[in-house]
Amino acid sequence: MPPDAEAQAVAVFAALTDTTRRALLEELARAGPATVTDLARRLPISRQAVAKHLGLLAEAGLISAAAPTGRRHPYRLEPTPIRAAQVWLSSLAHRWDDRLAALEAALDNEDSHDNEGALGHEDTLGNEGALGNEDVLGKKGVLGKEDVLDKEEP
Repeated sequence: MPPDAEAQAVAVFAALTDTTRRALLEELARAGPATVTDLARRLPISRQAVAKHLGLLAEAGLISAAAPTGRRHPYRLEPTPIRAAQVWLSSLAHRWDDRLAALEAALDNEDSHDNEGALGHEDTLGNEGALGNEDVLGKKGVLGKEDVLDKEEP
């Protein structure tokens, strides 16, 4: 991910840490563009607090001021920063998926090369446990490996 896209994602996450800002975004998503006064009427916060939070949301790029209509200056949602954050999260998720797949492959490889290790044996009841290993309750786990040693080691 390019550094500017990552910086955008960080700004979005920072803006979303506050419950009031999330409520403002939800209100804009629900009812469409609204002014500071409109939002202050709908939410239990002052106009000054709404203006402050809208400024922070605008800095993060999550909202923008629509074209003024007379003295009304409505704010509206901007979807691009949310998409940038979604791309960043997706990239992070794929990296975790890759790491977990590599771990599973390494464990499978270790098991096939060394069946004498602790992860290569059934437990005392002959059942598989939480990581695909057999546990004391006789349940099979996620990775399909056997748990606690049941066999005597040479």
